Amino acid sequence: MMCERDENRRITGFSVKQSVSKRPLGFTLIEIMVVVVILGVLGALIVPNIVGRPDEARVTAARSDLQQIGNALDLYRMDNGHYPSTDQGLEALVQKPAGYPEPRRWNPDGYLKRVPVDPWGERYLYINEGRDYDVYSLGADRREGGDDVDKDLKLSDI
Repeated sequence: MMCERDENRRITGFSVKQSVSKRPLGFTLIEIMVVVVILGVLGALIVPNIVGRPDEARVTAARSDLQQIGNALDLYRMDNGHYPSTDQGLEALVQKPAGYPEPRRWNPDGYLKRVPVDPWGERYLYINEGRDYDVYSLGADRREGGDDVDKDLKLSDI
């Protein structure tokens, strides 16, 4: 940048040199191809990991539900001295159950807002054998047994 001064040493104006580049603006074909190849490699590495995750997410959600139900059942037992019977089921955690054994001090707010269903749309199963109980889901195949995402998920196994 150059500046001109008059005799009183004041700046009177600026003149700017402009350099003109002879290189055209934009990307070359090689640069664009390098970016496309990099994006392709990243996509090939990341997409398979994301696509395979829904089944694992459902299993994780089912385990979380089972733990929540187990905590509610323990609170029920602390208040009432026993777990709900198999006939009373998990509904006893939402509304006061009828039948035997009758709850002594059932919490009027309930122990769960609603009985959750497993991530595959089925109700969780509940069995009470006296002091021991189990809550479980039959997994993705909705049948006993199975492997991977079809495997039965039981609170007693968590």
